[in-house]
Amino acid sequence: MNALLFPALLLASSQSPVPAGWIDALSTIEATRLRSIVTYLASDEMEGRDSPSAGLDKSAAFIAKAFESAGLEKGGIEGYLHTTSYTNRRGEEGRVANVIGILPGTDSELKDTYILLTAHYDHLGKNDRLEGDQVFNGANDNASGTAGVMEVAHILSRAKLKTKRSIIFVAFWGEEKGLLGARHFIESQPIPIDKIVGVINLEQIGRTDDTEAPRVAAVSMTGFDYSTFGPLFASLQEASGVKTEMHPRNSDAFFVASDNIAFAQKGIPAHTVCTAFMFPDYHKVTDHADKLDYDNMAKILRLVTLGVLSLADSDQEPRWNLENPRAKRYHDIRSGGAGNKK
Repeated sequence: MNALLFPALLLASSQSPVPAGWIDALSTIEATRLRSIVTYLASDEMEGRDSPSAGLDKSAAFIAKAFESAGLEKGGIEGYLHTTSYTNRRGEEGRVANVIGILPGTDSELKDTYILLTAHYDHLGKNDRLEGDQVFNGANDNASGTAGVMEVAHILSRAKLKTKRSIIFVAFWGEEKGLLGARHFIESQPIPIDKIVGVINLEQIGRTDDTEAPRVAAVSMTGFDYSTFGPLFASLQEASGVKTEMHPRNSDAFFVASDNIAFAQKGIPAHTVCTAFMFPDYHKVTDHADKLDYDNMAKILRLVTLGVLSLADSDQEPRWNLENPRAKRYHDIRSGGAGNKK
């Protein structure tokens, strides 16, 4: 890989070791807390967190309370909740909400630019026509990613870690309906879109039993070689103990499969980090909380935390890899170049 195409890799490798305060914070990530969060979000009480539903509302309130306990600033129109209404295909109308918390930056200029850490907290709901278990609990997809966002917010606030740029934590509704929560976030702009410099989205970080092979202390990043994100995260392996890999097929194929693509289509470098692309209980009622590896989740979040801190504390914005034609199209959207022409 040509490092000249990826200035973030040069930056990370030329810096002094990761700050001691950052390393200390990593030791406070707790597998037991992650288990507790996932168990609640993926309980039958939430009825699969459909959009809209009472379970989705309860989940949003739970996430908002966690953001409040972490001391994050409110980013919604109703406290931490950025609400709207939604009518599903069955004609059921209800309130839905993205949950938004802000950890302000400290630099006089860069604090008004943002790194987002996101995950969708919705899932498929329940199917009354099934015999036996009817609830699609969605523990790995995606209570795991939601728990990751909540945990990183908790430890950064608890450790009082400050970065030059502000960090926005967002839990989206409606990903399973077609990225609706992420697209509403972009359209309604609770955070100015032109001030967002990068997005890391967490999806399915709890299961190590990928259908191809077990994955422990390793993650995949969609669009790994599309921007400076991939090399930056790869450079954090020694400090985090977790490898960031580029899957030969799925890295590209899944780039368009989660909420990150909504931001990439606005020209913002945005990627999804996952442990398993596919796992045995994907979109089944058997995606239960007791099947996740919470110790490994804690390891994964060490990498995610260091990645978010590195991005938010850097003077340099993440950049698309212009040598990759699949990535250049997204760069051109924001720059007003050829990629923005129909």
